[in-house]
Amino acid sequence: MVKIIRLDPIAWEAAVKTNTNILSALIANELHVLKECGGRGMCATCHVYIKQGMNALSPISRREERTLAVITTAKSNSRLACQARVLDEGVVVELPAGMYINAIQDIEALIGRRAEQDLLHPITGQVVVEAGKLITRSVIKQLEETRFQVGQYLAQTTDA
Repeated sequence: MVKIIRLDPIAWEAAVKTNTNILSALIANELHVLKECGGRGMCATCHVYIKQGMNALSPISRREERTLAVITTAKSNSRLACQARVLDEGVVVELPAGMYINAIQDIEALIGRRAEQDLLHPITGQVVVEAGKLITRSVIKQLEETRFQVGQYLAQTTDA
C-alpha cells in the first residue's frame, strides 16, 4: 500500500510503499543524500527531523538510538532516514540546514574561503564551519579528532 510523505521546507511530496525507509524515498526522488555509512544507521548524513507523524514510523532501534546519541544536532524528533520506515500516513520530514562534508579532501580545497552554508560533520552532524565563516586548517584537525572519537564510541557500544 502507498503512503504520502512530505519534505519541508521545500513542500515536496512523495508516494512510498508501506515499510519503505525515508532514505529510499529521498533517493528515489533524486534528492542528494550522502549515505556515508551506506544506510546502516551509523552516521549522521541521513539525519532528519520528523515534524509530524513520528507515530507513523517504525520504532527506533538500539543502533539508531546509539547513533542519535552521538549526533550533536539531534533532538527528540530526530530520526535516521535510513532506519525510519513509513508505516502510515501523515509523515512530515525536515532536513537539517547545512551541507555534510563528504571527505576531508573536500575541506582542504576550501581552506581560506568563506563557507557558503553551514558545513556539517558526516558522523556527528556537528556544525564544523558556520555559513559566512572562514574555513581554516584547524577544521581538518577537528574532523579527524571527532571521527576518531566517534569510532571509539561506536566500537564500545557494539561490544556492549
